[in-house]
Amino acid sequence: MFARSLLRWPLFALAAVASGTLHAAEAQIAVAANFAEPIKAIAAVLQKTTGHTLKISVGATGGLYAQITNGAPFDAMLAADTKTPAQLEADGLAQPGSRFTYATGKLVLWSADAARVDLQGAVLKGGAFRKLALANPKTAPYGAAAMQTMDKLGLTAALTPKLVQGESIGQTYNFAFTGNAEIAFVAMSQVLEGGRLKGGSMWVVPQNLYAPIEQGAVLLKRGANNEAAVALMKLLQSQNIKALIRSYGYDI
Repeated sequence: MFARSLLRWPLFALAAVASGTLHAAEAQIAVAANFAEPIKAIAAVLQKTTGHTLKISVGATGGLYAQITNGAPFDAMLAADTKTPAQLEADGLAQPGSRFTYATGKLVLWSADAARVDLQGAVLKGGAFRKLALANPKTAPYGAAAMQTMDKLGLTAALTPKLVQGESIGQTYNFAFTGNAEIAFVAMSQVLEGGRLKGGSMWVVPQNLYAPIEQGAVLLKRGANNEAAVALMKLLQSQNIKALIRSYGYDI
């Protein structure tokens, strides 16, 4: 029975057991809210292939940065911008040279109502809604992108009275999902499942209406010797994981 069960193990795992080098580690990872679903899938791949596990904290990039600078015990950060990882390196809190862009996000206007949002986003100009949700533009890059979009469309003044602000893109999505806001600017990754819209209606905001949402990862000084954190950084740059990230609507 034991011999048959070994046949189901990956060869690298058998080799590790034989040499006594299979040591599972756990890393604490700060993750931008837009990447909450992809990181779960990536964590599962990491655990299956290496035995390492992740303890994931999700939030707005600005809020996570504040936690790190105040001593929160994170080993790595997956931000919703590239500015924050660069700042962490400048602060002396990140491993020099460990930064890289792992994804480029896409902004969408979404509603839980399948008939609410048209493919051209004309609902914004029509104004037939009470509340429009967006993430805090000061701490969440997707919120900043939403503000840029409204500015480019010349709709900021008209829409400001209807705005409701989430502390993160995760809370913003919940406002629309629960109906507290009829429409919301959210990340495409939040409304896709298996590469398809999982419900409601959306307008994919043209990328010429907002600055590219390039998302950076960085290994923090605390995680320099953490095998799980180092393995995650390598995994994020592998071709298979890039394909997985694309399935959530990101560009690579």
